[in-house]
Amino acid sequence: MALGFDLSPEQREIQALAHQFAEREMRPVAAEFDEKEETPWDVIRKAHRLGLGAAAVLPAEYGGGGLDPLTALLVTEELSWGDAGMAVSISASSLAGAGIVAMGTEEQKRRYLGVLCDPKEVRLGAMGLTEPDSGSDSLSLRTTATKVDGGYLLNGTKQFCTNGGIAEIQVVFATVDRSLGPAGIAALVVEKGNPGMRQGRKERKLGVRASHTAQVILEDCFVAEDARLGFDAAGQSTGPGAAGAMQMLEATRPAVAAGALGIARAAFEFARDYSLSREQFGKVIARHQAIAFKLADMATEIDAARLLTWRAGWLAAEGLGFGRAEGSMAKLMAGDVAMRVTVDAVQVLGGYGYIKEYPVERWMRDAKIYQIWEGTAEIQRLVIARAILGVRI
Repeated sequence: MALGFDLSPEQREIQALAHQFAEREMRPVAAEFDEKEETPWDVIRKAHRLGLGAAAVLPAEYGGGGLDPLTALLVTEELSWGDAGMAVSISASSLAGAGIVAMGTEEQKRRYLGVLCDPKEVRLGAMGLTEPDSGSDSLSLRTTATKVDGGYLLNGTKQFCTNGGIAEIQVVFATVDRSLGPAGIAALVVEKGNPGMRQGRKERKLGVRASHTAQVILEDCFVAEDARLGFDAAGQSTGPGAAGAMQMLEATRPAVAAGALGIARAAFEFARDYSLSREQFGKVIARHQAIAFKLADMATEIDAARLLTWRAGWLAAEGLGFGRAEGSMAKLMAGDVAMRVTVDAVQVLGGYGYIKEYPVERWMRDAKIYQIWEGTAEIQRLVIARAILGVRI
């Protein structure tokens, strides 16, 4: 297969549709939802109806749109260009979906993915892995799943859950046997309204404020035997189970990179256009080398991050896997680029960049989380180092 960077006509059509949606439906209300910190339900529903929601990336055999990994990245970049917080609200359910795909049995995939892929109604998913005392060290989680007759009792608190407390289904990671180490961790699906599960504190965030982030508290929350991913109603293991968790996280990292790219591109484009209209010392500031070189660096870094992101998407689409932690490389690079580019965009605008009348300060706030969630930049470097060195460090 020849090396090329051209998108197919279908990919360009989907990309254009996502861009149009971002421009017409997201940007006009982005500042409002950022200020109010509310879930943009109408925008989520419109995206779902257009085939741009979380269901778009889930397998077609379970009711999803079946978008290939690279095309899904194009959609994510465009939606994040519109507004990162709303993009997260639109697409976050796909993380729970990815967990179910990676860990579930065939029956579980049909049952739970069908909820997320309902063509008539938006139903959200959430994933509960992080805890108050367990972040980067995810294997030290304290939530327990105690075996009882017919199922499990869950006890613990999950932290920083996107859609936590408002999702129809939540994939919860818990320890069934601490003595087994990683092998003793299970993933279980808890449905909305299940007694013993409730929303805790809703977080007030620096950025991506149009997405819902909350604690999920589990107190003697009973789930049936077949709610444990990879296990059937008789308690027999028939799927990969929680061993698929790392596979799930690595597979979703390019999507996080694409989100960071969308933010970086939005900030660069605004700063570029502003620099071509703002005059100082008798000429537009784009003609001052200090600004021109800054814009050149921004454009170069964005393109470099996109190439890493597309490579990861291509590898996933070809089923080749990430032998050198290519997913982590993409996320690391794109997250750092988004932060640098948005900070520089504020600098290009000067005092105007610091006030809410202009969107660059919002993009700077949004960018920071992409160096943190789904594995911090430091953890990505650890994953990459292990992959290229062939040893654990």
